[in-house]
Amino acid sequence: MHELSPARVVRRGAERYEQARLDAVWNERKPARHPDVIVLAEDERDVVAAVRLARREGMTVGIRSGGHSWVGNGVRDGGMLLDLSRLRDITVDPEQRTATVQPAVKGPELLQLLEPHGLFFPTGHAPTVGIGGFILGGGYGWDSRRLGPACLSIEAVDVVLADGTLVHRATDATHPDLLWAARGSGPGFFGVVTRFHLALHDRPRRIRRTVHSYPLALRDEVLSWAYDKLDDLDPAVEFSAKVGFTPGLDRKTVSLTATAFCGKDDELLAPLEDAPFRDLAIRAVVAADTTMPELYDAADRLTPPGMRWALDGIWADGPVERILDASRTLFDSIPDTTSHVLWMLWGGFPERADACWSSQAKVYLSPNAGWTDPAEDLAHERWAHGQLAAIQYLSKGLQFSDNNLADRPDHGLSPANSARLEAIRAAYDPDGLFHTYMTPRESTTAYAAAGFNGVVV
Repeated sequence: MHELSPARVVRRGAERYEQARLDAVWNERKPARHPDVIVLAEDERDVVAAVRLARREGMTVGIRSGGHSWVGNGVRDGGMLLDLSRLRDITVDPEQRTATVQPAVKGPELLQLLEPHGLFFPTGHAPTVGIGGFILGGGYGWDSRRLGPACLSIEAVDVVLADGTLVHRATDATHPDLLWAARGSGPGFFGVVTRFHLALHDRPRRIRRTVHSYPLALRDEVLSWAYDKLDDLDPAVEFSAKVGFTPGLDRKTVSLTATAFCGKDDELLAPLEDAPFRDLAIRAVVAADTTMPELYDAADRLTPPGMRWALDGIWADGPVERILDASRTLFDSIPDTTSHVLWMLWGGFPERADACWSSQAKVYLSPNAGWTDPAEDLAHERWAHGQLAAIQYLSKGLQFSDNNLADRPDHGLSPANSARLEAIRAAYDPDGLFHTYMTPRESTTAYAAAGFNGVVV
């Protein structure tokens, strides 16, 4: 039986412990939670050994893949943090149009290997996002309006279960409940996926991008027009607006961004030039050819590393006037030039019976607060989480990628799918070895310390 190397096991109090704990979260706003032990897994054998160690010592297990969880879902008080950041193998089968990918693989690494074969996968927008947490949480990635959330491209998983067994290539035929849960349960998944078996897609023949930036005074008009215009756009067009910080400009704006992943039609972005306020743009890029490295760079500049970040988000639909009226204070109170509100136009994608993914609506409304001074934590957290809490009645759910369930409880699955997930969890992890969704009592934010998340300290 494989045993963990002592170098792989870092217990609290050890010299390397604090750095390993801090490294587990990309966000500079680190959670004040401390696992008893951190296991730095090198391969699947280490993962199996770590789960068995946790069982022997009666520890619960949190999991870190790429470390891009803004709230540090895997970093909990006590128990074990199982760090998978060294699991980065990729294999591609161009004939079968499939890839096997380990959880810490980043989007650019995968697409670089797919490009020579004319293949593509809807990876996370930021280049630093690992596949693991992204795809388990649904995976709203590049070209997902056309291809669907990334989780729907999972064909099988290799997964270590709570009893310490490794299941190779669990499929819909062999383990339907496991696959159903892996497609969208996010941090509520009850196992450790060590390898994803993915269906691949045709690489877009051409990628083009339009970006219009407008004066802030046009905010409501631009957002309303974009909301309605989505219905006229091909699903191969990714479409969003953003209010606040815009890289390259020295003032807050409202910006429209549309990215077309072109097949046969190169003119998918033409409808954007019909905007009635088009001549008022401060800056405009019109249907410019671009590349995936350039798109990753643009996403990275929007939420640069080295800052403290608080994100949140809700899905909403219905009359756009109702959404805008409810959100007025959120938009009016953007705290500084590094923060913004994302208005992501999604529309909807057919849900599937073989996936628990079930959180979507026409628009995703997401405040992104970025700052550097810890003394400003509460002000920014109150804006990001408090403003959304005030309009909770609009919510059709959240994205697990941006969730802050410990500070603003919401649902990431339909009620029926949530109930089914808990029933499956009870069968696969009856003793609760793996942590599930965070609760308000686990928050260590300034927002929670001030009592704003509903927990009386």
